[in-house]
Amino acid sequence: MAGLLARERIVAGPGFNRWLVPPAALAIHLSIGQVYAFSVFKLPLTKVLGISQPTAGDWSQPELAWIFSLAIFFLGASAAVFGRWLERAGPRKSGVVAAVCWSFGFFLSAIGVKTHQLWLLYLGYGVLGGCGLGLGYITPVSTLIKWFPDRRGMATGMAIMGFGGGALIASPLSQILLDHYKSATSVGVAESFTTLGCLYLVAMLFGAFLFRVPAPDWKPAGWTPPAVSAQSLITRRHVHVDQAMKTAPFYFLWAVLFLNVTAGIGILEQASPMIQEVFKGTVKASAAAGFVGLLSLFNMLGRFGWSSLSDHIGRKRTYAIFFTLGPLLYVSLPYAGRIGSVPLFVAAAAVIITMYGGGFATIPAYLSDIFGTQFVGAIHGRLLTAWSIAGIAGPILVNYIREYQIARGIPPAQAYNFTMFLMAGLLVIGFFCNLAVRSVAERFYMTDQELSLEQAAVR
Repeated sequence: MAGLLARERIVAGPGFNRWLVPPAALAIHLSIGQVYAFSVFKLPLTKVLGISQPTAGDWSQPELAWIFSLAIFFLGASAAVFGRWLERAGPRKSGVVAAVCWSFGFFLSAIGVKTHQLWLLYLGYGVLGGCGLGLGYITPVSTLIKWFPDRRGMATGMAIMGFGGGALIASPLSQILLDHYKSATSVGVAESFTTLGCLYLVAMLFGAFLFRVPAPDWKPAGWTPPAVSAQSLITRRHVHVDQAMKTAPFYFLWAVLFLNVTAGIGILEQASPMIQEVFKGTVKASAAAGFVGLLSLFNMLGRFGWSSLSDHIGRKRTYAIFFTLGPLLYVSLPYAGRIGSVPLFVAAAAVIITMYGGGFATIPAYLSDIFGTQFVGAIHGRLLTAWSIAGIAGPILVNYIREYQIARGIPPAQAYNFTMFLMAGLLVIGFFCNLAVRSVAERFYMTDQELSLEQAAVR
């Protein structure tokens, strides 16, 4: 098995069709993208003991929010820790490890629901599943960037749109499973977790074994690398992952990702309960599940659309659009709730989520433009610590500010207003962080000899 998973076994030979790699990436990202549909399980998980309604001892929404937050935290943490290992081990081995972690996280969480032990959900879906998320996330991205140096934005969009679109499948599927398994003695969550764990294990192993990596000197036929330009921030050289951590652009991009994610992830994590509370009596649970699926669709479309557009207008300009249009849309959400306009609320949230997803898909290409492609997987992994912290900050802001507002007597339908204005302010700060991004100083680039030694080490 060790030999079957070895990196040298999956180096593609001459004539290999690189378009066979995106389906492998999608198989993994569509599976781990289920994390964006977690909100479908939130209300049922508050009634595990009461079944029909919450009762004494049942878990609260803020307690459950930590499951999602832990998963996102360990996504970034594991990507940062194991990103360097991924470059040496190869995508097949890391893909298999990701599949085992993600699926067994579901199995452990199912036990936690059955025994009503919240710490098992934290450990299962949050920690173990989060590690599967991290490895599963960076594995396809790193691989596709190397296969598509001529279309970096489109390549990362192809991979990461699967992550955004995972909830498009998982949201209705989860609701179907919940309805199927629900009984007088169970809300159906444990059984649904077990079923999803089995399905995702098969899908992710399929994707992992499809991966191939290009030879070190490979490039697309007829492709000429673009001219080096300080204005476009594109370089042909490479920065070692450890040196990248010493540069100002890395930390400005870290802030850009953190602020963009914090603003969007709170909506995604709370999407189903939020729209039901803002439009109480108008939007039912089934329609809310459809809203989660719709956001997933726009998340997916935004990842491919915005990242592909960035190939033409540049990464910096793409983010400038996000941080200019985003604040206006966040401010419009409380207005939509106040006038009772479900279409306006849904439309504004959908566009926000396209830019949230587009930010994820564009950042790997942004990194490869500035730092080169040799260590893009490892650098991307370390940058994803911004996602880890945002995965905690965003849901906490939404959930705990909501609780605080309701405790002060504010109706649940208006409890999200202050948070939306706060998110708009975060995006304004992000605009200036993106504006400050510059090319890397000459002293941080690897010499030709250092690059040759590194490439030899992974052959």
